Amino acid sequence: QVQLVESGGGLVQAGGSLRLSCTASGRAVRSVGWFRQAPGKEREFVAHIHWSGSPAYHANSVKGRFAISRDNAENSVSLQMNSLKPEDTAVYSCAIYSGDDVDDAINYWSWGKGTLVTVSS
Repeated sequence: QVQLVESGGGLVQAGGSLRLSCTASGRAVRSVGWFRQAPGKEREFVAHIHWSGSPAYHANSVKGRFAISRDNAENSVSLQMNSLKPEDTAVYSCAIYSGDDVDDAINYWSWGKGTLVTVSS
């Protein structure tokens, strides 16, 4: 069984940067996605990366500002977040992809507990 643990969240001012990590234990991680959920809103797709490192997909709302990458030697996936905006405030979670649409949370399993990102204006 694979367990995912997110880290790297915190409080940052608008325009700042954070780097989130998703580390797996149990066995090698396959394709992984990042999602986020803001208070009172539905879970939203952020980014996805294939187990080989390519292809990678990013939501339009974060394209050009966020970048997903992976380190298979460390069994981890990272999300570099630059030019952060207050609307990026959310709990960010990673999960393992099981197939079909990459931007649909229903196609993921073994969710981590998430890490909170707060962007102040």
